[in-house]
Amino acid sequence: KDVQKEREPHVYLSKEEVKEKIQSYNSSVTDKLKMTLNANGVYTGFIKVQMELCRPITVQSSQSQGRCAHSNNETAFYLPDGCVNTLHISSTNTVREVIEALLKKFFVADNPAKFALYKRCHKEDQVYTCKLSDREHPLYLRLVAGPRTEMLSFVLREHETGEVMWEAFSIPELQNFLRILDKEENEQLQILKKRYAAYRDKLEEALGGVWKPG
Repeated sequence: KDVQKEREPHVYLSKEEVKEKIQSYNSSVTDKLKMTLNANGVYTGFIKVQMELCRPITVQSSQSQGRCAHSNNETAFYLPDGCVNTLHISSTNTVREVIEALLKKFFVADNPAKFALYKRCHKEDQVYTCKLSDREHPLYLRLVAGPRTEMLSFVLREHETGEVMWEAFSIPELQNFLRILDKEENEQLQILKKRYAAYRDKLEEALGGVWKPG
């Protein structure tokens, strides 16, 4: 189970330290997703973000798959579990910009303020998660931790229930959510009816066998 962890202090690296870190990072990369240091000191590279979204997202498309409900040109649906996206970013990109880039890549119309980026790391046989502030730089965190995702990985989630900015949801979005919930409720109701109908048939069959004459 994830354990919430206090945010670690940011340690700034000199240009020479950054260069050494990038060289060490690239020598350890196994998936060809290396970092590149530019002459101006800005470096670019890749991060992988796991999408752990519990609520449906709103996509501006008429061709979406999965459990969905339509409203005009927008579709609300649940993103498959375990979906991982790779982004090419620079050391100047902030957490907020990374979230916006992820949503844009998926054509998500939801307000970025609904989401938060977390870092997840393994230490002392425990998994720690920490919500990143909007101004932190994910590529710097990736560089410092190295390329191994078991040492550090990024996760996109909705804000916790108590932190949800309900004013960020539009009326069509909320209506789509209600349609999805109504559909799922009806599906579960039909499953329960079929299950208990089968139980009833078996019970009646058993009772018929007990009371059968002779």
